[in-house]
Amino acid sequence: MALPLTEQELHNLAMNIVGKDLEDKGFEFLGVNSKLKKDPQFVALKNKDLHFVIVRAVRYPQDANVYDPVLMQTMKEHADKFEAKTYYAGVGLGHGTDYAKPVIKDEDYTMVYNGLQEIS
Repeated sequence: MALPLTEQELHNLAMNIVGKDLEDKGFEFLGVNSKLKKDPQFVALKNKDLHFVIVRAVRYPQDANVYDPVLMQTMKEHADKFEAKTYYAGVGLGHGTDYAKPVIKDEDYTMVYNGLQEIS
């Protein structure tokens, strides 16, 4: 029987998607944390600027672009102490043939990822 991905597996998939995007954009990773609820997921350097990236795997019907403003403000205050920029990266994940169904191990998936959203 095909099993849906666990929360941690979904999170890891979202991390891989965002990590590849960051690599493609020339970010250098200083720290990566893939544990659930441990933020930020990526601490990265680009053009000598420090960046904190918070990654969330989101399931349908939630909107991947909507984040928790209280959490993001807390993260921004933390990042400001390091003169770092703060970003939210939401990745909507669903089954390959029906976005409303859960992602199944070893099956195709669909994704909604609109890149980094700067928190200001």
